[in-house]
Amino acid sequence: MSGSYWSQVHAGGLAVPTDRPLDDLTAELTRMLGSADPADRDGTAYPTLATWIDRGVYDDLLAGLGDGMAAGLQVGLGERGTDSVFRRSFSVLVLAECIARDNGRPLLPGGKILEWGDRIATWLLRERDLRGHVTGSGWAHAVAHGADALGTLAESPHLNTPELTVVLDVIADRVLLPVDTLFTSGEPDRLARATMKVLRRNLVPERVLEPWIARVAAAAGTRASYDDRDPFLVGGNAQAFLRALHLQLALGPRPPEVRADLLLVLVQALKATNPDFLLPTPG
Repeated sequence: MSGSYWSQVHAGGLAVPTDRPLDDLTAELTRMLGSADPADRDGTAYPTLATWIDRGVYDDLLAGLGDGMAAGLQVGLGERGTDSVFRRSFSVLVLAECIARDNGRPLLPGGKILEWGDRIATWLLRERDLRGHVTGSGWAHAVAHGADALGTLAESPHLNTPELTVVLDVIADRVLLPVDTLFTSGEPDRLARATMKVLRRNLVPERVLEPWIARVAAAAGTRASYDDRDPFLVGGNAQAFLRALHLQLALGPRPPEVRADLLLVLVQALKATNPDFLLPTPG
């Protein structure tokens, strides 16, 4: 359909059109999620699907819609620098909306949510197109969108301590994976926000959290001896993540029960990985 059709839908408050079957509308919006035109993708497809999910339009179809979005995570997976990243990155946002709908009112069996969580985690750790903003095409932001999806997943009542621990491990794995360029578009902050959502469940004990932070800190203090590459590539994302998590834990709302003890652990990790900046100034 033409852009004017969807402009009219938006002008009408995103009421579901009655002149076409919902299946056809959904298929078209799903295709638009992969568009390199941000007006189609960000401006039309995602907000329309998110609004209809929130309004309950898909309540009886939620499992099928989510499965379709999970399938979108595989489209072009492994490619770098191609337009296929948009389909993956925006599919995960819509899948997160499906999970959020279930978080608010139980609609799906726990097994389906856990299946989607596994699909999100697998995709996020295999995603190789780590671009943030793409000139001419807008946001790709796969890691940030994946982090947002993990945060929504962490709020699901279907996840308990073991599953939440896995979410933390996925976050750490993504932070520690080798990269060609460091995250520069807020990804560490989004991963830290997802972590905070895990912590606010107050289900993961400190005895699990301390070694988890130590694992990230071990990389954050590492510098490579590259002659032809940035030596900060090894630990830069881990360092940025620790700083972002410290900021949110110290200043964010709804502090988790472990806040005080975990702040001490984070401070020690930051001190150990930033000795050049924290040594006493000579008198």
